[in-house]
Amino acid sequence: MKRQRNFVALVSTIVLLCCGALLLNQKVSAAGEGKITGNVKFEGAPPHMRGIDMSKDPWCVKANADHPQHLENVVVATNGGLENVVLYIDGWSGDATVEKTVPVFDQKNCMYTPHILGLDVNQTFKVTTSDQTAHNIHPLPNPMINVGWNQSQPPGAPPIEKSWKNPEVIPVQCNIHPWMHGYFVVVKGPVAVTDDSGNYTIENVPPGTYTVKAWHEPDTTQTAKVTVSAGGSATANFSFNK
Repeated sequence: MKRQRNFVALVSTIVLLCCGALLLNQKVSAAGEGKITGNVKFEGAPPHMRGIDMSKDPWCVKANADHPQHLENVVVATNGGLENVVLYIDGWSGDATVEKTVPVFDQKNCMYTPHILGLDVNQTFKVTTSDQTAHNIHPLPNPMINVGWNQSQPPGAPPIEKSWKNPEVIPVQCNIHPWMHGYFVVVKGPVAVTDDSGNYTIENVPPGTYTVKAWHEPDTTQTAKVTVSAGGSATANFSFNK
């Protein structure tokens, strides 16, 4: 009996030590992760974004009566910051992105919000609707790369949960409202999209030297080299002129 108790105690000790080592390793890894930050600007006079005719759907017209919508191909802030630019690490070979929240692609006031959603491969996201009019979500991937889908979402419908298997820039449209368009930009690894001031932060980046790629629709890219130290922050700024 004494020998059995000693064996149980030994096993318990080993389990506790393993758990402690695992937790310690997780804390060390988290402490060692850094980030890449920066700003993306538009050089020169931004092109005029024409207004959108929503007369096909009276509900859409009413929803936007106080703030008429415009195309979102080029959205420039007063400080010159460029919105909707996707930033990611080219040639990422690390683990999949671990997100605390599920990204949401909403249909609000008969527009896609956000206009561009950056995603890691196999990352779950939700398509929702805030509108009291029916929509249909129709991504158009290359059929040799990802499997497309076309799904309606009437008012009050539950979220649609999806993910993409392979990296690709995927246009998305609404067959009911032809002016609605956006993009799912699927990459490998952590990804960020510039805000309305042109700022971005790529989180959860282990120490190392990386090539950061900036993508802006319809298909313009730039790259920059950065080195991230353990728990540190690197900076990469970009500028586009079209």
